[in-house]
Amino acid sequence: MRIFYGWWIVLAAFLNLFFSVGIIYYGFPVFYPSMVSSLGFTRAQLTQGFLAGFVVAGLVFGLLAGVLIDSLGSRQVIRIGIWCVGLPLILMGSMTRLWHYYVLCIAEVIGYVLTGPIPNQVLISNWFRVRRGRAMGIAYLGLGVGGAVSPLLINRLIQSFGWRDAFRLVGALILIVLFPVSQWITRSNPRDLDLHPDGLPPGDAADEPAPSKRASMSVARALRSSNFWLIVTGCTFTIGAIGAVTQHLILFLTGEGYSLSGASRISSGLLVSSLAGRVIVGYFADRYSRKNVMALFYLALALAIPLLFAAPRHGVVWGFALLFGFAMGADYMLIPLVTADCFGLASLGKLLAVIITVYSVGQWFAPWLAGRIFDTRHRYDLAWLIMSAGAAAGAALIYAVAPERQPVVRAAGNSASAHD
Repeated sequence: MRIFYGWWIVLAAFLNLFFSVGIIYYGFPVFYPSMVSSLGFTRAQLTQGFLAGFVVAGLVFGLLAGVLIDSLGSRQVIRIGIWCVGLPLILMGSMTRLWHYYVLCIAEVIGYVLTGPIPNQVLISNWFRVRRGRAMGIAYLGLGVGGAVSPLLINRLIQSFGWRDAFRLVGALILIVLFPVSQWITRSNPRDLDLHPDGLPPGDAADEPAPSKRASMSVARALRSSNFWLIVTGCTFTIGAIGAVTQHLILFLTGEGYSLSGASRISSGLLVSSLAGRVIVGYFADRYSRKNVMALFYLALALAIPLLFAAPRHGVVWGFALLFGFAMGADYMLIPLVTADCFGLASLGKLLAVIITVYSVGQWFAPWLAGRIFDTRHRYDLAWLIMSAGAAAGAALIYAVAPERQPVVRAAGNSASAHD
């Protein structure tokens, strides 16, 4: 039997997330100690670069990405974003001033928005209905694998070539790999190849989970619903906590006496653990209430953060890394599934653009806040307490989502032919 082409799309999404999120988001903190010592940046300034990027460009391009995806398709958006990811990294190898860093971070954020979660979540949602949870889980393994590999890879590049050439090499690698993938593999919709989602004729999709068959809701009506704002706020709190921990973990551990190599290994271990979480959460997402699975994993994140108070004990830190990493399996991948359960697929690109744009500000505001707390108190204890409470609040808000209370506003047949 021929392999359904949708699984090649999953591979393309895997690679997009491996590089544009896994390496950039989780590998970037390995550069921080070198930038502190070489350029004199403070911890708040380091995280403020990406916060500024999301405030200045992320909000606009996040909303624009949703419109472009629904009109042009994910493939075209991803092809543009790849250059905005790779080129700024290459130029970071030559920066000497703080404003250089801020400008390049803004460009990097544009690339993240156009190549990262928004277009890839829509891409997978278009190609899969029945197996959407499993397909999303496999694609998001790319984010976990990229995060697991990147701390070790970037640490080795810094030790071998220096931090400036390490930036240049990573940026060039992203362009060399991702552009051919977007050109020759990625297709926005199964209709582009005269195929159907899951490779099944429409009448054979009887086993599709019931919530996914919900009729689509207009963007305006979705924005007025309580479910939408529960999702937005819950994700913002929890992903903000994830951002604060992952962005400051290496700085925190090196301050607690760990070597850069040792801290990088722990960070890598955290992301390795997330791989198991992504596989398992995808399995459960196809069998149980997706919003309840999401809330449970978010609660586990909240309970793991206080383990950082025992940082001098290596065993406890590794326990934190394994629990926190495993719970991160639900960080991004369940958001499009829960959103589709509530509002359907016709306007999924626009809705995800709003959700991801808002939580991305939290994703970088929280690391900035943690940096400010450290710069003021020279300790992270208050920051960890705030992040644990934020993640717990996020879990409660997601648990309160009720997909079944959404009214039907369009015929189900229309969603299949809409701009999804």
